[in-house]
Amino acid sequence: MRVVGRHSGPVRIAAAVALVLAIGGCAAVGLGAKPPPTFDLTAANAFPRHGGGGRGQLLVSEPTVLAILDSERIVVRPAKGELGYLSGAQWSDRLPKLIQARIVQSFENANRLRAVGRPGERLTADFDLVTDIRAFGVALADNGSFAEVEISAKVVVDKSGRIIAGRVFRATVPAPSSDGPAAAAALDEAFHRVIIEMVLWAVRLV
Repeated sequence: MRVVGRHSGPVRIAAAVALVLAIGGCAAVGLGAKPPPTFDLTAANAFPRHGGGGRGQLLVSEPTVLAILDSERIVVRPAKGELGYLSGAQWSDRLPKLIQARIVQSFENANRLRAVGRPGERLTADFDLVTDIRAFGVALADNGSFAEVEISAKVVVDKSGRIIAGRVFRATVPAPSSDGPAAAAALDEAFHRVIIEMVLWAVRLV
């Protein structure tokens, strides 16, 4: 697994723990039931100080995804070929929408394109970034749990629909446990590794 740039894993883990503690203290809703702990993904910002950038404008579409990942639930893989949801934990939004927002913010943080946005934002795009979430969850194994994130990406010419490049990005990060805070923090770290590589790859093409 190749790591690009430096990452503030401990800071994000602390933030994830603080978030779940804060949510746990919120008032109960409904008939005395508390909402499940809610976690967020964070945009990447640890980009190399120097590097090439594109001059184009980029639209980031909402990623395509299998039905099990198209929700707020956190996915776990207890065994090969078996998928389920982590009990008592959720993302702050539908996973595809959340990932789309954080990809846009990561491109903005990198500050290497003329403009980046989402469809419907009146951006006259030169290129589209089309992604598919292949894996985004915590795998349980005999030698320990780990977060796995795999996203395929294509850079497409907006006017013609011609694909100029495609690549699959993947990262795994050990998870101390499969409970909510540890799983969310490990997934956030793996997501950062994938998105930093994706941004640096795409800006050379746009």
